[in-house]
Amino acid sequence: MQKKERFEKIIKWFQTHMPIAETELEYTSPYELLVSVILSAQCTDKRVNQITPPLFQKYPDVFAMADASPENIFEFIRSCSYPNNKAKHLAGMSKMLVDVFKGNVPEDINELQKLPGVGRKTANVIASVVFNKPALAVDTHVFRVAARIGLSTKAKTPFETEKQLVKYIPEELIPIAHHWLILHGRYVCIARKPKCKDCGISEFCKYYGQLK
Repeated sequence: MQKKERFEKIIKWFQTHMPIAETELEYTSPYELLVSVILSAQCTDKRVNQITPPLFQKYPDVFAMADASPENIFEFIRSCSYPNNKAKHLAGMSKMLVDVFKGNVPEDINELQKLPGVGRKTANVIASVVFNKPALAVDTHVFRVAARIGLSTKAKTPFETEKQLVKYIPEELIPIAHHWLILHGRYVCIARKPKCKDCGISEFCKYYGQLK
């Protein structure tokens, strides 16, 4: 199967069977989503959603968090992975948002990446989820699933995967395609033992084709 045809069939399947696909992080504002995505690095969304309610109660907006020290923030996020680094990132990020961006989360990917703790993946999440821009964040799930099912080939970095995916996915579908691949990787095409028998796209999957 040619790559273009594989993309078309997989996209059509997701459009039919997963017409609504959204982030599982719980948030009510761009600021809250940005904090949650920073916390989610190498940490489950479930854990982040447990951490953030008391954090946002204490720091309901970016101006409140900008006045907090990393030590203050650490007390609320100590149960997530790498809490020391993330506390420093959140403190620095919120201060820069206030000082440079007047408290507004920027929608430009390059501007977002100027913020402490914000790499390309996080910037793409914010750009696509908050501002519906055609940005495709590649996390471990997307990287693995894209390679396994045959949407990316020989990609050694998330950025290489991103470039291959956006080449074939229609621009208007890029924001939701990010969630299709994440959710598929989280619940079906899992890392150690993919649930191929429960997978609706197995007939289009390069990995499954090699198992036969």
